[in-house]
Amino acid sequence: MFEHFFQCPYCWEEISMLLDPSISNQVYIEDCEVCCNPIEVHPKFENNQLFSFEALPIEQ
Repeated sequence: MFEHFFQCPYCWEEISMLLDPSISNQVYIEDCEVCCNPIEVHPKFENNQLFSFEALPIEQ
């Protein structure tokens, strides 16, 4: 597992998530550990290294 730190798109607090580098393209929803809002997470891996990462707010 790979720990990645980023800013929540709602509350702007720095949070971290554990990412699985064995899957190259991923999309999933994870709640912010500070404000509990849902975040759409888009990590992409190449050669087991994080290539790109997006954390997007979900329109409600």
